[in-house]
Amino acid sequence: MNFYEKELRALKKSGRLRRREVLNANLYDFASNDYLGLAHIPALHHEASRRIEEYGIHAPKASLLVGGYHDVHKKFEEYLCACNGFEEAIVVGSGFNANIALIEALARKNDIVLMDEKYHASGVLASQIKSVTCKTFAHNDMNELESLLQKNQDKKRRIVAVEGIYSMDGDMVAKEVFDLCERYDAILIVDEAHSSGVVGDNLLGVYDYYNIAISPRHIKMGTLGKAYGSFGAYILASSHIVSYLLNRAKPLIYATALSLYDTALAHVSLEYIQKHKASLSKQIRRRQECVRSILDIDVEGLIVPLVVGENEKVMHLRKIFEEKNFAIGAIREPTVPKAILRVIARLGEDEAVFESLLRDISKEWKHPL
Repeated sequence: MNFYEKELRALKKSGRLRRREVLNANLYDFASNDYLGLAHIPALHHEASRRIEEYGIHAPKASLLVGGYHDVHKKFEEYLCACNGFEEAIVVGSGFNANIALIEALARKNDIVLMDEKYHASGVLASQIKSVTCKTFAHNDMNELESLLQKNQDKKRRIVAVEGIYSMDGDMVAKEVFDLCERYDAILIVDEAHSSGVVGDNLLGVYDYYNIAISPRHIKMGTLGKAYGSFGAYILASSHIVSYLLNRAKPLIYATALSLYDTALAHVSLEYIQKHKASLSKQIRRRQECVRSILDIDVEGLIVPLVVGENEKVMHLRKIFEEKNFAIGAIREPTVPKAILRVIARLGEDEAVFESLLRDISKEWKHPL
């Protein structure tokens, strides 16, 4: 009854077969998206647990619209708005669901989505829904984006989708995207999954980094499972757009609300980030300087992509570093055009250990096996 035997065999032959591996907590973690190391701070867990215990309930029990919207959600949403300058927020089950919700709900008949070609797979999947018209533009190419905006001025709405920092390349969205959306009256979605908590004077992402004045056309989506050391996601927008999403976005209407614990933990973590933003920013700059000094690479966030080129080779290199007690990411085709080692310069490990990893990489990566 092996219905997919041929497909699995083909994946294995091409070096693309994926398997789950139980986390090895003994390895130095330079693979996960826990950018600031908050997932290892017991005090954050204890405080989140304390806040939940005050309510005598520890689960949402239903969707946001059928009794599952809790005071824990509301307080976190209000804090997100206060920090980021948006009118309203919604907590969501995951970043994947947030992108599905946004693209599927916002793009109606006679609308068009203009999406960076390296936008997250969740957005790409949503763009393939039958009712959605979508065109991609070359990565971070603002000239092509402007050309598409000009050609599609007859559309009822133009919706531009970009990432703050791109998850595989690690580069930041061009600031010009904000000006273009203003000029052509386009709705702008910025996926800040990998930039919130990492860049900006207040570590709030690219809106913060570029000092962008929030507009009613702006939508910011971010995850809680990366720099915030929790799980879930959020959408920030005008009250008008939030009201629309609550009435049309299926992942909000038909899914159980985000876990109360994860919401409380993200709230505590964001408070921690805001309290320690100066010291965290300093540590981030030091990691970036280490990468520049040892590998001669400039990184805009904490993602260090190293092109290897072949699936088998990148898996072999990952194994070499694992034997040296380092966990790093090995991203294979077709997720990326060419296989890469994806190193996260996360703050959760000692700086000296990170430097040691970079020195080893400089030997192995410059002369890959």
